[in-house]
Amino acid sequence: MPQVMEFKLPDLGEGLTEAEIVRWLVAVGDVVAIDQPVVEVETAKAMVEVPCPYGGVVTARFGEEGTELPVGAPLITVAVGAASLPQAPAAQAAEAEGAGNVPRPLIGYGEDHSRPARRRRVRPVTAAVSAPVVVAPGAPGAPVAPAVPVAPAVVAGPVPVISPLVRKLAKDGGVDLRALTGSGPEGLILRADVEAALAALRAPEPAPVAAAAPAVAARGERIPLKGVRGAVAEKLSRSRREIPDATCWVDADATELMAARAAMNAVGGPKISVLALLARICTAALARYPELNSTVDLAAKEIVRLPSVHLGFAAQTERGLVVPVVRDAQHRNPESLSAEFARLTELARAGKLAPADLTGGTFTLNNYGVFGVDGSTPIINHPEAAMLGVGRIIDKPWVHEGQLAVRKVVQLSLTFDHRVCDGGTAGGFLRYVADCVESPAVLLRSL
Repeated sequence: MPQVMEFKLPDLGEGLTEAEIVRWLVAVGDVVAIDQPVVEVETAKAMVEVPCPYGGVVTARFGEEGTELPVGAPLITVAVGAASLPQAPAAQAAEAEGAGNVPRPLIGYGEDHSRPARRRRVRPVTAAVSAPVVVAPGAPGAPVAPAVPVAPAVVAGPVPVISPLVRKLAKDGGVDLRALTGSGPEGLILRADVEAALAALRAPEPAPVAAAAPAVAARGERIPLKGVRGAVAEKLSRSRREIPDATCWVDADATELMAARAAMNAVGGPKISVLALLARICTAALARYPELNSTVDLAAKEIVRLPSVHLGFAAQTERGLVVPVVRDAQHRNPESLSAEFARLTELARAGKLAPADLTGGTFTLNNYGVFGVDGSTPIINHPEAAMLGVGRIIDKPWVHEGQLAVRKVVQLSLTFDHRVCDGGTAGGFLRYVADCVESPAVLLRSL
């Protein structure tokens, strides 16, 4: 008799309390191996594939795509043991019998998130999952009434939909799934897509209007403030509520910095980015002005100066703005910084950043010049104390050595928490950064 194990949504770390189901990677009746990803979820910080610690046959799934579940809620149940598996191949049954009864710790969080999702599909084992026993939450091993699992959908034609409930909703409402374009991954049709189609079918016919009368929108589009967008909104709102910030800025001649970068890249080896050079300048400036690498402990009424520079940088992705963090940036040279920026940016665009990659920053570098703008007044990334903003580097008239010349000019802006320092410290930091940009030799002399 197979043992039915219930796998619950694990604590994904960093204080996260819920996650939204984006895509199921297994169906009822599938055989799963230990540590195989079974569902892709979205937290307030990242997209995460959740591996199951049990090996066996999936007997039930809980929650549809788009459903938000709290940590500790059931995700799937798995029938563990050789009796629950197909007889062929024998090696697969032996593997599940030998290892499936022992739950293993989840792996993969904070490690290699760039690997492709592993999928393993077999034909449903109807005899083994016709009436699975579900373990009641809070009473491990105690059987309750048999649960009716969600049967695997049989797709007739190339209709990108997985959920049986979505199919039933469409069928009951008279919606032709073949006429819909899904908003989920790879065009997957979600419940929200069917509900939108049903709402359109039920909407009353608009009253005829005169040709000359302007069209008036009845209502605006409502977009849920959740996921990454919700997390960003909460953090920025908290920053404005708690931090008395101020901003100072200066124009700098970046001609010598760009020439130095060109010379470094001309000798071969890994290419060094402008962002990496600016990051190296920031870490040197923070060593001189450690007040800006700090945070405020309101409960203790103390300023906490931090020993390491964990440098955040703003990265725009399809899911919105994220701020990956380069750990111990003060110990990295420009080559190492360039490589780490590239690695984290690639993970961010693929939606594979772990929560740990997005937290723990002590200072943020924001290169908004990539959007073609010169200046900004950045909002501090709470609970940090400062952020350096960098505009575009553009040819402008500039007085150089007493003569008017065309030089590469950039605007630098520093937003800082006025509780940790006064304008003299903030101005000193920004002036040092500008001096290093204008004359990279200043940085070399300070090392």
